[in-house]
Amino acid sequence: MKRTTSKKLYSESEKLTPGGVSSPVRSFAPFPVFMKNGKGGTITDADNNDYIDLCMAYGPLIFGHAHPKIVETVGKQMENGTVFGTPSEAELRLLRNICSRVPCAESARLMNSGTEATMHSIRLARGFTGKNGIVMVNGGFHGAHDALLAGISEDPFTHCVPWPKGVPEDAVKNTFSIEYNDPEVLNQLLHRNKDIAAVIMEPIMGNRGVITPKKGYLEDVRKITSENDVVLIFDEVITGFRVAPDSAQGFYKVTPDLCILGKIIGGGFPAGAVAGKKEIMDEFAPSGKVYQAGTFSGNPITAAAGSAVIEMLTPDIYRGLSKRTNTIVSILNDSFSDAGVLGCVQYSNSMFQVFFGTDSVECYGDSSEVDVIVHRDLFKHMLDSGIYLPPSAFEVNFLCTEHTDEHLSKVAEEFDSFIGGSV
Repeated sequence: MKRTTSKKLYSESEKLTPGGVSSPVRSFAPFPVFMKNGKGGTITDADNNDYIDLCMAYGPLIFGHAHPKIVETVGKQMENGTVFGTPSEAELRLLRNICSRVPCAESARLMNSGTEATMHSIRLARGFTGKNGIVMVNGGFHGAHDALLAGISEDPFTHCVPWPKGVPEDAVKNTFSIEYNDPEVLNQLLHRNKDIAAVIMEPIMGNRGVITPKKGYLEDVRKITSENDVVLIFDEVITGFRVAPDSAQGFYKVTPDLCILGKIIGGGFPAGAVAGKKEIMDEFAPSGKVYQAGTFSGNPITAAAGSAVIEMLTPDIYRGLSKRTNTIVSILNDSFSDAGVLGCVQYSNSMFQVFFGTDSVECYGDSSEVDVIVHRDLFKHMLDSGIYLPPSAFEVNFLCTEHTDEHLSKVAEEFDSFIGGSV
């Protein structure tokens, strides 16, 4: 494929913004591809090359690009105004949709991104409990704010160290990390440290590929946090309304105290939310003393788009997506087996990821065995074959309702070609 226009645009972009991108996950060598439009399950770049899109903007587009119903809904709202700085009926409608479907959501506060929502959820938990410590899972990502940008501590009973440059040590002196799928370490930590306000975790890890909980793990975490008066926060930015009509907490029947929502609740527009038990949520200002605010929080365009998406998500939609995912995952795993190549495809409902160099990944420690170099080669092969994957070996592929049998057949064919000829 010729990508001369993308190359030219990138040359200009890198002069105007760091690395030429607005988010580092979009960057890859020799230069990222610039997209100009998307329709259904495909996107088209600036050089008019078409791609089957399995990145799906990292999760929000469960109905694909430019779905007619969502476009129509947003258009009507734009005619009525884009932002008011006041409450609106569109905002109230989205709140109803969240609180009527998400098990923990007795109350919700709309925000503008997952990062913003996780940041405020930490403050809320601290304000509610009067405690300071935060426990996160190794390899979990909960937004680009200081308290949770923490490097892994070799000793889970010692606070984390800062991860990237620019995060002061004091910002993470109350942050601790544990391995996913290991409830005993959490139990020991909470018994030793009585200053823990909250445990924040993805119920399904979506920022190390797809890592699902072992049987009973989430139930154990819920029991341990309850016994120690610690707020349990499920980060469902990725899994919220993605894996089930009532999100991962409904799918696994484990109800946290708070949850973070994003991506799908915005219908393709910037969105985030904190939802949870009313007694905790009422600590937010103006009913309580934990401050949170935002000019664009509850933006009517985002709210209208989000409600349109949630209201279209019927059980049949989820069954259809799950069936298609099961099919493509089975085919890809068969390719590994037939070629005698070590690897696996892990999935949950309509999200999946390919891992090279290991037969399973159950926690962050296991992910160190993943061959990221081969995955980089897969990304390049698929890109040149007209299939757009997330560039990182630890992001997630997403299916949408608009991916066709022909799309999935093309994905399977090109993956098999790569396995057979390149690994």
